[in-house]
Amino acid sequence: MKNRIVTISREFGSGGRTVGKHVAQQLNIPCYDQELIEKIADQSGFTREFVQEKGEYTSYGGWFANAFSDRSPRGVSAQDYLWTIQRQVILDLAQQGPCVIVGRCADYILSDVADCLKVFIHADMEKRADRIVRLYGETDEQPLKRLKDKDKRRAAYYKFYTDAEWGDVHHCHMALDSGVLGIDLCVDLIVRAF
Repeated sequence: MKNRIVTISREFGSGGRTVGKHVAQQLNIPCYDQELIEKIADQSGFTREFVQEKGEYTSYGGWFANAFSDRSPRGVSAQDYLWTIQRQVILDLAQQGPCVIVGRCADYILSDVADCLKVFIHADMEKRADRIVRLYGETDEQPLKRLKDKDKRRAAYYKFYTDAEWGDVHHCHMALDSGVLGIDLCVDLIVRAF
């Protein structure tokens, strides 16, 4: 399998999901983000909400705590089962043709089996905080705390299942600052690199 796949890893609030959707539209290829969650939920039997939360984030802030949480006597957790299903769904989608896959460790899962353009979208905390308040509204939790918590749990998940550092520029082809470049230029750069 050597379909050209764009994988988008992103900091919470950086606009990575939006970038992925716009890249796919311009390239006229599928984008798997929420659609990926639906497929994983269908195949795993878990609810969409469970897949959305547990398919990319640890329950706790660190990978070590995740290693011991919610395990059966055999040492397996629901999140481990979800990882297995998620991995297979991503591999299956990549075999079907060129596409964009947002998050869910797709960059790692496909690194040896597909022609991947691995992109990491990031931005400074203030710009991301402003974006999440505009998109998702205010909550009882302060925006900066929300960002730090989501990023910490996403990094811990990535580390636990890949043994690699999430956001490490040595593991991606492009690291784009959406706060400086803007969404449209990020999209344009990825499309040109495709």
